Amino acid sequence: MESKNTTLVIMAAGLGTRFGKGKIKQLEPIGPNGEIIMDYSIYDAKSVGFNKVVFIIREDIKDAFDKMIGNRIGEHIETDYVFQKTSDLPSRFKGISREKPWGTAHAVWCCRDVVNEPFAVINADDVYGRAAFKAMHDFLIADHGEGLHLAMPGFILSNTLSACGTVTRGICHMNENNYLEDIVETYGIGREENGDVTALTERYAETKMSVDPNAHVSMNMWACPANFIDKLTERFEGFLEKHANEKDSEFLLPSTISYMLHNGAADCKVIETGDKWFGMTSAADKAAAQQAVLNEIEKGIYPYNLWG
Repeated sequence: MESKNTTLVIMAAGLGTRFGKGKIKQLEPIGPNGEIIMDYSIYDAKSVGFNKVVFIIREDIKDAFDKMIGNRIGEHIETDYVFQKTSDLPSRFKGISREKPWGTAHAVWCCRDVVNEPFAVINADDVYGRAAFKAMHDFLIADHGEGLHLAMPGFILSNTLSACGTVTRGICHMNENNYLEDIVETYGIGREENGDVTALTERYAETKMSVDPNAHVSMNMWACPANFIDKLTERFEGFLEKHANEKDSEFLLPSTISYMLHNGAADCKVIETGDKWFGMTSAADKAAAQQAVLNEIEKGIYPYNLWG
C-alpha cells in the first residue's frame, strides 16, 4: 500500500467526574514505570504506522498533560494539541456558549486547523489493542474511491465488560457486507452471577433485558478520511439550530455518524476485532487496568519499560 501520513486523535477533554474530585482519570498511572492509558494506545498506534498524535484537551490541564505524557511522547512521535472550548463554534453561532462541553463530535471538529490527513479518533481512557489500531491504519491508507468512507473496529461485547461495574456500549447493527446500519446506545451492561449478560431496558430504567454477549459494539474508535471534519461543519450547524440553547444536549460522534449513514452521506465498514478492551471508567477500574497491563507485559505484547 502507498505510504500515507496518518494521525491518531485522542479525545481527552472529558471532565472525568466519575474518577473522584480533583483527579484526572486520563492521567492516572497504570504501568510499572508510571505509564498512563494513553501511553499504551500511542505505542500501539505508532507500532502499526501512525506518525502523528493530536491531543484534544481542556486548556486548564495543559501543564499536567505536558508533565505526565506530552513531553515524553514528543520524543517518539510528532505531537500537537487542540483545546476544546465551548465557545469555539461556527461563525454564525459565535456568542453562544455554555459550561458543559458540546460533545465528542465537537471535539473532533475543533481539530479542523490541525488535522489534514486521514485519522483515527479514540477515547483517552480506553486501551483498544494493537489489532484494532492495525485494522484502522490499514483502512486509512487504502484507496476507497470517492465518497465519505469510514471504518470502526467491531469489538465483541463480552470482551468489553468491566469487572468493576456496568458499562455503556453502542451495539452495532450491520448489513450482510458488514457495513454499519445503526448503533443502539445501551446502558447498564454487565454480567450476572449466572453468567448471563444483561442491560437496562432504557437509560434510567429499573428493568433489565438480556443482550447477546457476542454482539459487535462500538468503543468510539473511528477511522475517518481527512474530509470528515469538513463534513462535520454542516451537521454541527444543523445541531446548533435545534439545540444551541439546551444546556445538556451533546453533539456526539456515534449519533452524528449514524445521521450521515441514514442520509446516504457516508458509509462505515465494521471490522471485527478479538482484542480485549480495558480502561478506566471509574476509580474502581484502576487496579484492574494495572493488572491488565502486567498481563500484557508477561505475554510480550508490551515491554516492561514502554518507551525504553
